[in-house]
Amino acid sequence: MTTAKRRARVRAPELVGRGWLNTGGDQVSLKDLRGKIVLLDFWTFCCINCLHVLDELRPLEKEHEDVLVTIGVHSPKFVHEADPEALKAAVERYEVHHPVLDDPELTTWQNYAVKAWPTLVLIDPEGYVVHVAAGEGHVEALSTIIKELVAEHDAKGTLHRGNGPYVAPEPTNTTLRFPAKAIVTPSNTILVSDSAHHSIVELEQDGETVIRRIGTGERGRADGLNPTFSEPAGLTLVPNTHGYDVVVADTVNHLLRGLNLETGEVTTLAGTGEQWRDGETDGPADKIDLTSPWDVAWWNGGVAIAMAGNHTLGFFDPETNQVSRLAGTTVEGINDGPAQEAFFAQTSGLAADGDRLWMVDSETSALRYLENGEVRTVIGKGLFAFGHKDGDADEALLQHPLGVTVLKDHSVAISDTYNNAIRRYDPETNTLTTIATDIAEPSDALLIDDELVVVASAAHRLERFSAAATKIDGEAHEVKRPSTDIAAGEIELAVIFTPPTGTKLDERYGPSTRLEITSSPPELILEGAGVSTELVRALRINDQVTNGVLHVVAQAASCSDDPADEHPVCRLTRQDWGVPVRVVADAPTRLPLLMGGMDEEPQQAT
Repeated sequence: MTTAKRRARVRAPELVGRGWLNTGGDQVSLKDLRGKIVLLDFWTFCCINCLHVLDELRPLEKEHEDVLVTIGVHSPKFVHEADPEALKAAVERYEVHHPVLDDPELTTWQNYAVKAWPTLVLIDPEGYVVHVAAGEGHVEALSTIIKELVAEHDAKGTLHRGNGPYVAPEPTNTTLRFPAKAIVTPSNTILVSDSAHHSIVELEQDGETVIRRIGTGERGRADGLNPTFSEPAGLTLVPNTHGYDVVVADTVNHLLRGLNLETGEVTTLAGTGEQWRDGETDGPADKIDLTSPWDVAWWNGGVAIAMAGNHTLGFFDPETNQVSRLAGTTVEGINDGPAQEAFFAQTSGLAADGDRLWMVDSETSALRYLENGEVRTVIGKGLFAFGHKDGDADEALLQHPLGVTVLKDHSVAISDTYNNAIRRYDPETNTLTTIATDIAEPSDALLIDDELVVVASAAHRLERFSAAATKIDGEAHEVKRPSTDIAAGEIELAVIFTPPTGTKLDERYGPSTRLEITSSPPELILEGAGVSTELVRALRINDQVTNGVLHVVAQAASCSDDPADEHPVCRLTRQDWGVPVRVVADAPTRLPLLMGGMDEEPQQAT
């Protein structure tokens, strides 16, 4: 394991971008924030790990509200995310209650040498970087450091207490607010997950008239006749043999909930309410952690689960009340083959067609399916390629799709969310066409009387379209995130992790760290791919491959180190990186990835 040694105080680079949200129109500079502890959260709104961190930070921001200013630095991955209106909608959708810097050119991202979403940077009241951490699970460490900074700068007289620059936007009021998914009920009404209102809404078939709202509208996880949800998404009808007709993916609660359509009663079916980070994935449904279930589908006698939070598919068996991993390894990417060896990338939409389970992987802009234990990709080229292009599936492109719907002829309609379009894939001809455009972030679609009813999420309503298709020959895009240059031949990949203050690596039950490295294409790494328990790995890079992506998953378990503590508090830190690399002569032979602490050689761009 590599530990961090801070060798120099590094002045935090200024915040540079296109504009600001949640500041009442004011610009914000680090000079203005001198005397405050500043936490920069580098995020992009497509990223499930970034959404997890937004929720993790809420109690930290509340606890230290008089000394801490959190600033979201939005550095987009997809073209759509660089649209200022799309960012404004996302800030509302995910209830971001701190200032947000719009960084569409990744200027501030590069100035801070960031390599992964999400990355957190802590800046002291004098304007120096004191801590950097990538990924999730860092809140306790941050809280400890913040308390130390408060004590230090209180004593020095350099800490200023009081309000920060956050200004809440004007509230909005619509019947639906960022609806996510919808289904047709047995009584031919429409059931919609109203995610930003934390509830489920039943509508007449016109898609507008409200019959009832299930849920109080407040975030929560209460069961019963006055239930609460937290950003619910996927819905699926199930046989009512256990007292519920619908299974709801209660995404931010990391739960599956059951809904009785007759009574409106809600029960919890699966999950503990805690987010899965490591450990068991198979067992009694109420004992196994889930992670951001985004969609659900009744398939092969149970409920398939798009487990967006760890890039896997799960399965809930209502007869045995067991959950299990259906497919995936937790590595983010595209890898076909046997279900247990497949890589997924934030699966966000499911649809069953007999023995075939269709899915869309949003982060690889891919349409895929699972059938007979095998995963196959129909459309999609990887984590950093996307666009709006129709035609043969081998050349067709999507942009962060969130929904898929089986049509009567066994073709599928794709809610191509970041292209603001509905697309149709025909398995008979292996081609992709466009059905409709100019839809505000479609996230799901229903087929009712030969008409598509689309969940136009960012328009806060349902819209109707015919199934007529046109052809669009649009541009292909690649993520403009800068590649990292590495040398051919022997290089060292080092994950930097320092256990938080007052903790040590937990070796009581075996190795406390784990590192998994793969690549796209696989031939990029000639030697060194695979799994080990050390956070430093020697790799041999192929000089015949000029560009690729290193997929890195690292985790470290740490516990409180007080010998008098009979029951130490333990935590697991985990991060995955998809690092675009370019193999060039005379490039560095060491690639450091910072998971928590400070690198040996802190960087500051000029």
